Amino acid sequence: MSANTLGSLFRVTNFGESHGPAIGAVVDGCPPGLELSVEDIQLELDRRRPGTSRHVTQRQEADQVEILSGVYEGKTTGAPIALLIRNTDQRSKDYGNLLDTFRPGHADYTYWRKYQHRDPRGGGRSSARLTAPTVAAGAIAKKWLAAEFNTVIRGYMSQLGPIVIPFKSWDDVPNNPFYAADESVVPELEAFMDALRKDGDSIGARIEVVAEGVPAGLGEPIYGRLDADIAYAMMGLNAVKGVEIGDGFESVSQRGSEHGDAILPDGFASNHAGGILGGISSGQDIRVSLAIKPTSSIRIKRPSINQQGEAIEVQTLGRHDPCVGIRATPIAEALLAIVLMDQALRQRAQCGQW
Repeated sequence: MSANTLGSLFRVTNFGESHGPAIGAVVDGCPPGLELSVEDIQLELDRRRPGTSRHVTQRQEADQVEILSGVYEGKTTGAPIALLIRNTDQRSKDYGNLLDTFRPGHADYTYWRKYQHRDPRGGGRSSARLTAPTVAAGAIAKKWLAAEFNTVIRGYMSQLGPIVIPFKSWDDVPNNPFYAADESVVPELEAFMDALRKDGDSIGARIEVVAEGVPAGLGEPIYGRLDADIAYAMMGLNAVKGVEIGDGFESVSQRGSEHGDAILPDGFASNHAGGILGGISSGQDIRVSLAIKPTSSIRIKRPSINQQGEAIEVQTLGRHDPCVGIRATPIAEALLAIVLMDQALRQRAQCGQW
């Protein structure tokens, strides 16, 4: 299985399976001298960790990261940084009925058609469990970007199913399990999720990610565009079905006189472009929006087939997120950080220091 590496100069290679002994990442290309500790990475992993509220999977994984190489006396050496996260709470028996059947909307079917052999335990390689190493690698990129440019990357949930969540304050985001930027909406979100869980069904979500303090000049036309790299990385996140940069699809109904961000002596008058022009960062905030589909693993019985092509009904047991979007915010932040660090190193290689 190929295509497990993201990035050109800052390269993150992801490995492992949901129910294997461990998962992890090898981060290659991090410059030497960056102060880095387990605590720096663990902070981000704890934000994504399962079992943190009744609204997410109850799989109890500590997600304790181990740094195996690339760091000496608290600083990166320039060598590959190997990160390991051990799996400790697998229940593979929950997937016994999926050995030769396929969940509608899941990668079960396409993995089988491509490889003719798959690991059905927890989805194997297609599991959202594999986003933990991405978050670990993204923690490194976040710290480097903050040290170099004072870049801040943060996100929030702007919609849960039919419920639109207004943005009130960044201060509200870390104080609730939904990463909602308006705490007053949380009771409504909790009631919605409680009812959904009783129904045995799932729902989608919309996540917003913003990078502040990004220097101008990141991105390489034509095929190394910053927005293209961001969209590519975000579409690699489990369950993402749509990516918008800036106003995204709202741009369709806007006139040029409205959408084009006027440039004034003291900066841009607006940011419809989402901080990227011609595939290159403008120095404005980079704004990315993700559409996340409903979880495929639900208790409701649905029609499908087995490997012999016979009609069956599939019911998914076990522990699953009824909305994978609830834990997606730190993952999206990590992916944006990885892309921005990679592009920053590419800019430095071609054009020198800022």
